[in-house]
Amino acid sequence: MSAKAMRRFVFSPSGSAGLPISVESLGYNPVQEQITRPDGYPRYHWIQTEEGEGILNYANEMVKLTEGMGILLPPGLPHSYEASPAGIWRTYYLTFGGEAAAHIISSFGVQTSTPYRLDSDSPFVPLLSHMLARLDTDTDMFGLDTSTDAYRFLGLLSKYGQISQTSASRNIERLIPVLKWMEKSFRDSDVGLDDLAEIAQMSGRQLSKLFQRAFGLSPYAYFVQMRIHKAKELLASRSELTVAAIAEHTGFRDPSHFVATFRKNTGMTPQQFRKMHS
Repeated sequence: MSAKAMRRFVFSPSGSAGLPISVESLGYNPVQEQITRPDGYPRYHWIQTEEGEGILNYANEMVKLTEGMGILLPPGLPHSYEASPAGIWRTYYLTFGGEAAAHIISSFGVQTSTPYRLDSDSPFVPLLSHMLARLDTDTDMFGLDTSTDAYRFLGLLSKYGQISQTSASRNIERLIPVLKWMEKSFRDSDVGLDDLAEIAQMSGRQLSKLFQRAFGLSPYAYFVQMRIHKAKELLASRSELTVAAIAEHTGFRDPSHFVATFRKNTGMTPQQFRKMHS
């Protein structure tokens, strides 16, 4: 049985601002506790089983993460996970964001919300352990070296990870053209369901059903969460931008609508969020 103790590194948000990939946290948990996130997590979240078995619920699916399996959850995807009743669950995890994170994930062909099975002989499996071991002796307060490691992490996942298909991942695969289009078009406040359905080449009703199955959200609600996520990145990293400018940049029709939607989704105003992360 593993005797490794829990380790966790959290990086300075101000120091990592502007990096293509900004790592928020990196850790090892020898006794993974139960987690429930009805609104998802605000950044990309990788969780990987080192030993034992965990049960992950997302997008109306239940997935068992056994030893050598991991999954990359996108920002805002409602989910929960816990150890299997059979015993303990030891995990590695990595959370990250950054201005180019979505583009890098797409360019490597890494799929989110899709379980990966990892060959124990591949260099990917010990990667997070090696990253933690280096951080034990090297402060890297601003996360610069860790950002480089995260880029390598995605490259190795693309090369050595074997996709374990589920019905949820097949649904998401059908939505990839729409998700990529959303990523490019979130600034346009005039986008509607008809536009998304046209990109997906299906009816608005079919698209809504597919989003509900994959994410538990309507297409519009998913798009709003994406815009809120983009707004959070700008609030934390671009102090020169006014709230009104960020509202316009992220596709909200006016500042008052932006403030009301941001408060509804986060429980605080944009100004309060910026103060907390400045």
